[in-house]
Amino acid sequence: MASAQLFDLDGKVALVTGASSGLGARFAEVLAQNGAAVVLVARRVDRLAAVAERIAKAGGRALAFAADVRDRDAMARAFDAAEAAFGTVDILVNNAGVAHTDRAVELSETEWRRVLDTNLDAVLFWSQEAARRLMAVGRGGAIINISSILGLGASKGVAAYAVAKAGVIQLTRALGLEWARKGIRVNAIAPGWIVTDLNRDFLASPTGAAIKNAIPLGRFGEAGDLDGALVLLASDAGRYVTGTTIVVDGGQTSAISGSSS
Repeated sequence: MASAQLFDLDGKVALVTGASSGLGARFAEVLAQNGAAVVLVARRVDRLAAVAERIAKAGGRALAFAADVRDRDAMARAFDAAEAAFGTVDILVNNAGVAHTDRAVELSETEWRRVLDTNLDAVLFWSQEAARRLMAVGRGGAIINISSILGLGASKGVAAYAVAKAGVIQLTRALGLEWARKGIRVNAIAPGWIVTDLNRDFLASPTGAAIKNAIPLGRFGEAGDLDGALVLLASDAGRYVTGTTIVVDGGQTSAISGSSS
């Protein structure tokens, strides 16, 4: 089969959480560019509308739906809206997430719960909703969870985030195993340091320079560096891949592992 056919998403319906900016917006645009109709979910209505407009201007199809991923009722409505506009969601990208910078001894229960609710619990609940609907119509699909290299190795000041992202990796394995016979593939992407509007200034600082120096490829990632892994896992090119996590970090975790062996 030609590569263009392998990666083609024409006729597919994708739902991306955290799609109003950063990596989520990029994921939505890339899926649309490859043929999928895309439902954009996030809290910021104005930014969602801007992303949807960009997709439409590029010839794609997009629907913006404002929701907090922690709201289970809004989640059901988002899937209902997707089905009404385009049909059953074939591809779910669990991208929404929040960060924190609290040392563990000072980490409050409220902050711990906020990070785990958004970064881990919502991944389970949105995956369940997608899977139930796919099973109801007898179709397979693809669920792509966005983890982090901090799910593979901890760093100071981000205990809740690291625990949540490690949980995403293990949840991906568990769901991939349980739903494989239903044709629902569940995989994760674990990015390293990817430059976005939120971290651009930090990565340009002396601390950022030190981080970059430790990355074997000698640079930070760019949003486009995740395109290949995303489309692979969403398309027929990845039809025999499930329960796994693809690390996209310029070799950073390999260097860490090698230095400790």
